[in-house]
Amino acid sequence: MQDNYEVLGVSPIATADSIKAAYRKKAAQYHPDKNQSPDAPTRFREAQEAYEVLSDLERRKAYDEYRQRNLIEDPLAVAWDISGKYIQDVIQ
Repeated sequence: MQDNYEVLGVSPIATADSIKAAYRKKAAQYHPDKNQSPDAPTRFREAQEAYEVLSDLERRKAYDEYRQRNLIEDPLAVAWDISGKYIQDVIQ
């Protein structure tokens, strides 16, 4: 499952305006008409899906609860995922 906050590049405490601005930026960056990269349509779709979830208050609440349950139910997998992303960021 993709992390919608990560896809848009916002924090989980981001405001609705921040989420909207981040979505517009990603949509412009990955729009298939403007970006000829082979993965642009996929990235554009991911940004759309993330925005659809995070812009709707009820869907965002359900998504946040699901993320919280995952962290509690499988903390080792979450820790590995977080550490892997951190190491990848440090290397780049």
